[in-house]
Amino acid sequence: PELTGLFTFYAANYPQYEMIIDNQVAMQKGVSIGKAIDNLNILIGSTYEQGFIRFGRFFKVFAQAAPEYRRYPTDLTDLFVKNEEGEMVPYSSFMRFEKRLGPNEITRYNMYNSAAIRGLPAGGYTSGDAITAIQEVARETLPRGYDIAWEGLSYDEAQRGNEALIIFLVVLIFVYLVLAAQYESFVLPLAVLLSLPVGVLGSFLMLKAMGLANDVYAQIGIIMLIGLLGKNAVLIVEFAVQKQRAGATILEATIEGAKARFRPILMTSFAFVAGLIPLVVASGAGAIGNRTIGSSALGGMLVGTVIGVLVIPGLYFVFANLIKGRTLINDEWDEPISEEFVRKDREGSATRETVSRLRAKLKDLLNLKKDQ
Repeated sequence: PELTGLFTFYAANYPQYEMIIDNQVAMQKGVSIGKAIDNLNILIGSTYEQGFIRFGRFFKVFAQAAPEYRRYPTDLTDLFVKNEEGEMVPYSSFMRFEKRLGPNEITRYNMYNSAAIRGLPAGGYTSGDAITAIQEVARETLPRGYDIAWEGLSYDEAQRGNEALIIFLVVLIFVYLVLAAQYESFVLPLAVLLSLPVGVLGSFLMLKAMGLANDVYAQIGIIMLIGLLGKNAVLIVEFAVQKQRAGATILEATIEGAKARFRPILMTSFAFVAGLIPLVVASGAGAIGNRTIGSSALGGMLVGTVIGVLVIPGLYFVFANLIKGRTLINDEWDEPISEEFVRKDREGSATRETVSRLRAKLKDLLNLKKDQ
C-alpha cells in the first residue's frame, strides 16, 4: 500500500529471433565473426557513408540492403559476407535462426544485469516509507544472488538515512545554548524548547488530514513553524524573566508574562494562519507543493498557538521554581553607572551607593516606623 503507479519496461517473454553462429564452420570458410556481424548491421540497419552537394543542396548517403532483401527474418539467410580471400559466403552456411522468448532489452547497472522499476509513494506515505517497504519486500522475496539498488533522489535519500534528524538535533542544541546564555540558566531554555513538539504534532496531524506526504515541502514548513513558535515562547519567557528580576515573585512574573504577551501572540499567529490559507487551497501546476508547505505550517501554528499560550507559562513556572535563588552569573553591580553615586559620612570616608539600595533602606525604615 505504500507504493502506487509501479511500472517497468522490462519483459522476459518478448518474441525474438536468436542468431546462432557455428564458430568452427565460420573459421573453416575464412569468415571473421566481427566483420560478419558488422556487415549484417549495415545490411539490416544502415550506416552513413558520406554526402554530396547537388543543385545547391547537400544529400546524405546511407548504405543499406534493398527492402525486398530484408522484409522477413528468413531473408537474412540469403545474404552474403566476404571472407578473408574475397569470396562471398552465405550466412546460411554458418548461421541459423531460432525463434525464442527473451528480454526486450538488456540493461546493466554497475556491470550487473538489471531491470528498472519505477513508481511513486502512495497518498499519505512519504518517500522514506516507500523505500523502507521496498527493502522489506526485497529482503523477504528475492532469492540468493539478487539485490536492489537506487537511482536519482532515492539513492541520495537511502544513503543519507536519518541525516535530517541529526541536523534538527544539532540546531536544537545550538538554540538551547543561545537561550542558556541569554537567560543565564541551563534550565529556563527548556520552557521554550519543550513547547515546540506540540506545534510539530499539529503539523503532522494536518498533513494526515489533508492526505499529504511528509516530503521536503513539509519539512520546510516545519522549520519555519519551529522558528515562529519558538519566537512566541521567547516573548513570554523573556517578559517573565524581566518581571522576576524586577522583584516580582515567580507566580506574579508568570501571570504578567502570559497576560502581556497573550494578545500580540494571537494577533501575529492568526495573521500568519490567514496568509497560509491561499497555499492550502492552491490548485493548478505545483499545487501539491504549495498545499504541503501551507498545511504543515498552518496546522502546526494553530495547535501550537492555542496550546502554547497555556503550556508555556506553566513550563516557565515549573522550571523557574527549580532554579529559584540560583543564577548562572551573579553580577556584583547590577545598576547602571548613571544611578550610582558616592556618599561621604561625617568622618570623610566615601561609600558607593545606588538608588535601588537607598530605596530598599527607606522601605525598611518605613516598615520599622509602622511597627513602632
